[in-house]
Amino acid sequence: MICNIKKTKCMILNPTDKTKTVSQSFPHFTIDGHCLQFVNEFRYLGHIITNSLRDDADIKREIHNMYVRTNMLIQRFRKCSQHVKVAIFRAYCICLYGAALWSRFSSCTMTKFKYCYNKCMKKFFGYTKYYSVTEMLLTLRLPSFDTVIHNYKKSFLCVWSKHSNDLVKLLRCVCPSAFL
Repeated sequence: MICNIKKTKCMILNPTDKTKTVSQSFPHFTIDGHCLQFVNEFRYLGHIITNSLRDDADIKREIHNMYVRTNMLIQRFRKCSQHVKVAIFRAYCICLYGAALWSRFSSCTMTKFKYCYNKCMKKFFGYTKYYSVTEMLLTLRLPSFDTVIHNYKKSFLCVWSKHSNDLVKLLRCVCPSAFL
């Protein structure tokens, strides 16, 4: 087996209860004589994992991505009909892979994401800054930000509760409230 030392990192997860901290320093891990780097945050499969196990950094990454996607869509599809734009917005801006797993974040970060969602929608569909979000959602027949997040979480919980994989069943027994 070959291990790419440049891509291999070590992360020490901080306990939620600070009184249970065992040590502040750890020995260096080495593979084939090379020391592995310790990091506080790491990008894995496109998502940001932090040593505090909080999701704020990953949500901020998704906020940035939504602004980038929206600007790209505006450049490429600004002359399309509203019907086509709705389909494109659903495909590129409502698809929030991994959002169902977000569980530890500040309310401020999620509020910023909600603002981003509404702002991107207004910008893409040509609504003014002060136009009613509710009226816009009803006109476009698109879900609100809260509905999108709720649907992702419910869908995940449904799959999680009915999964037949033995490892998933074991995890359900060990930590039944992990995703509630």
